Amino acid sequence: MLVARATADIIPPIALAFWRWAITLALLLPFAAKALWRQRRTLRHEWPDHLLLGTLGMGVCGAFVYIGADSTTATNIGLIYAAAPILIVLMARAFYGETLSLRQGLGVALSLVGVCIILSRGNPLLFFGLEFVAGDGWIVAAMAAWALYSVLLRHRPSRLPVMARLAAITAGGVVVLLPFHIAESWSGAVPHLDATTVSTVLFLSVVASFGAYQAYARVQGVLGAGPTGLILYLAPLYNAVLAYILLGETLEAYHLIGALMVLPGIYLATRNLQDR
Repeated sequence: MLVARATADIIPPIALAFWRWAITLALLLPFAAKALWRQRRTLRHEWPDHLLLGTLGMGVCGAFVYIGADSTTATNIGLIYAAAPILIVLMARAFYGETLSLRQGLGVALSLVGVCIILSRGNPLLFFGLEFVAGDGWIVAAMAAWALYSVLLRHRPSRLPVMARLAAITAGGVVVLLPFHIAESWSGAVPHLDATTVSTVLFLSVVASFGAYQAYARVQGVLGAGPTGLILYLAPLYNAVLAYILLGETLEAYHLIGALMVLPGIYLATRNLQDR
């Protein structure tokens, strides 16, 4: 999210998404190629799932956030994504019967309140003054796609190892993004190769893709789709700390108050799941 806002006027959104995941695929293949070849029959059988997950997790979530960040605000992005854990819980319950106990539900609610405190800067009346623009529609679509990706990742299991499965899903996302990247380039939106664009794409590929998506899949395999979705409640806290470290912004009392609600909320929602 930070990179999306920082590079909205520098790198065309679909180009950023395409090269992010193309490089991620190149990073994954040296580790996953043998497993993919060894289980090529499984790969052929499961390719519709990989293509769908790639479309949701790399295509829609990859490009739509960057498109939306060009015209919406950081507060709106954070507010919209704060709804993702709730949507994940609802989808997992509606489609697959995955449930949360009363205590876990209280944890979800407590975390949501903490996020709202951070997003409103301690003033709930701020929400009444928010203005929604076209970019928010792109963010809503990205958030909904991420929720569905999370649920399907859990409930459409694969016989591939985690890294090989991520490589297959990433390949699906790259295939989906390629024609849109070509169309964007033909329209004249071509990124300039300089230190900023290269470092941005490499950071997204190595940290936010190669590392983070594997970690998310592993955690979800233990906790389930709903509880793992609570990770998104940590985003405003991470944004605040990173803005303090990288941009010199100050940490306020409402950040601490929000953290004191988000972190116990996540603990309540996952306490009995951590020993699975």
